[in-house]
Amino acid sequence: MSTQQAPRRARRDARDNRTGILSAATETIARNPHASIDEIARNAGLSRRALYGHFDDREALVREVISAGAVRFNAIATEISAQSQATDSRITLARLTSRLWKEASHVQVSAAVALDDAHINDTAEALAPLRSELLQVVATGQAAGHLRTDVTAPTLARLLEETARMMVTRIDTAPEPQLSLAVRTVLSVAGLSWREAAELVHEHSDLMETN
Repeated sequence: MSTQQAPRRARRDARDNRTGILSAATETIARNPHASIDEIARNAGLSRRALYGHFDDREALVREVISAGAVRFNAIATEISAQSQATDSRITLARLTSRLWKEASHVQVSAAVALDDAHINDTAEALAPLRSELLQVVATGQAAGHLRTDVTAPTLARLLEETARMMVTRIDTAPEPQLSLAVRTVLSVAGLSWREAAELVHEHSDLMETN
């Protein structure tokens, strides 16, 4: 093996190890939010020392897991925004809530860890693109008279964000009825009556599709 190939192989192995660690950490924390660094290392097929070659400590690893998960949530927000530019903001908000809830249901414990008080600042920074998209949806909805205007757009966006955070961390996200509850609750906070929220969900049944 040439000296040029050896460093390239070493870098590739390092990337593969890091990817494996992140995958193992996500799966392990999803099962046990208090999983130790030793348990994560075992599930990654590495020694504790090898894991520490990639991350300084458990918190650094958790922050990286949060960052990786945020990429998926940010991508969903960007996709929904691109598809809904000419759509009623109430429907856009419902669709965004539904898609994010479905994503969170696959990794509920990991999502709850990311949204707990200890990590909320890291999560908020990682989810900056999603928060920006949400603010735009809210501002557009207020301008069109579709969403409540008794509070400013940034305040309403924050209220919606905190409502979603509370629901992910406190409510089982898996069953379909909870998906409907999540969408209807967010719409109610946004200014719809509970009847209006229920009617919108009923009229757009695709929002509740879990596949």
